[in-house]
Amino acid sequence: MRDTRVRAGRALRLVALSALALLFLIPFYLLVRNGLSSEQDITAPGWTFFPAESRWGNVAELFADSSVPFARSLLNSAVIAVATTLGTLLLASLAGYGLARIPCRYANGVFYAVLGTLMVPAAVAFVPAFVLVSSLGWVSTYRGLIVPTLFPAFACFVFRQYFLGFPAELEDAAQVDGLGYWRTYWLIVVPNARPVFAAVGTIVFVGAWNSFLWPLVIGQDRDAWTVQVVLSSFITSQVVRVHELFVAAAVSILPLLLVFLCFQRWIVAGVERSGID
Repeated sequence: MRDTRVRAGRALRLVALSALALLFLIPFYLLVRNGLSSEQDITAPGWTFFPAESRWGNVAELFADSSVPFARSLLNSAVIAVATTLGTLLLASLAGYGLARIPCRYANGVFYAVLGTLMVPAAVAFVPAFVLVSSLGWVSTYRGLIVPTLFPAFACFVFRQYFLGFPAELEDAAQVDGLGYWRTYWLIVVPNARPVFAAVGTIVFVGAWNSFLWPLVIGQDRDAWTVQVVLSSFITSQVVRVHELFVAAAVSILPLLLVFLCFQRWIVAGVERSGID
């Protein structure tokens, strides 16, 4: 009787998880389905699971469209996301390690000040940040798009909390061997903290790739547009190009899927160890 209840419970969980997985996949199906359709198929009153003729030429049309620099926007988003991720991991991990391990009477005060910035609405700091970037002449440059976003307080908080629970015995052994804080960080801490680096790095990468408002304001030249800015240009008051919007959205999420698939194991381990929600 007990075995029957256990098997029934497993079957119910499997059904529930399968239903949730199908619901999760519906947006991806819509992107692919509408991206390979014509405008008439998308706006037709009747619905078909897939159009009678899949228009793979929509992808070539997207990259050949001279009015939208889609290939350039992919490059810009990749450069910005990678640079932001690497810079954030370096700065936030160093700050978190210093606040967690280096004795300093002001460490807690600095940490609480960093946490206090999380309470400041982004809209409050947006205009001052734009004025500063504009005064430096960084509008429509990678510096203006990357530098102001390099130190999120959330990443510093996660690293500090993780390093507080890091085994102190490993660091003590390194100090016995004559290593200082800097070499201990690089040779001992970083190699053993890959899961939390992967988890934080993925969150930062996704946020940088999906960022819209800051690139829209700073990237005023076409050559500085990111993917999200380009996606917004397909629907304007003059024209609506629905099939290009869907195929562009489908192409733009491929890097995010690749990042998740490559770092999935470390991401899960990092979330478990650091308590990221």
